[in-house]
Amino acid sequence: MAYQPLPTPASLRATAQAAAERGQPLVVMTTLQGCVYCELVRNSYLHPFMREGKAIAVQLDVQDRATAIQGFDGSTTSPASLAQAWKARFTPTVMFFGPDGRELAERLVGVASADYYGQYLEQRLETAQRAIKR
Repeated sequence: MAYQPLPTPASLRATAQAAAERGQPLVVMTTLQGCVYCELVRNSYLHPFMREGKAIAVQLDVQDRATAIQGFDGSTTSPASLAQAWKARFTPTVMFFGPDGRELAERLVGVASADYYGQYLEQRLETAQRAIKR
């Protein structure tokens, strides 16, 4: 599969707020260069969901200590520091956030079964969407 990255936002807070205004959670995937399961999730699920308007998704590289990113609390940090703070040790880890930085659905850690991954992802996305709309 060709590498098609998701965007890395300058501000999680602003991106999550924009997503919430559309009735969507912010989907954040932790990634690692060369991770074949990250490519699978990105290319087979998250990119199609974004094209269909089902999700707003971004990625954070767990080894990226150079990129400045604004966290949900407004402080500047790095993707690696955020992943560490969230205890997102495995890639891919897919999380669903509201504009306040609260997780709205159970995270998906790794790819236990490619056969059912899409269903698990859709269920969690729906749970997060319901939480945003409350």
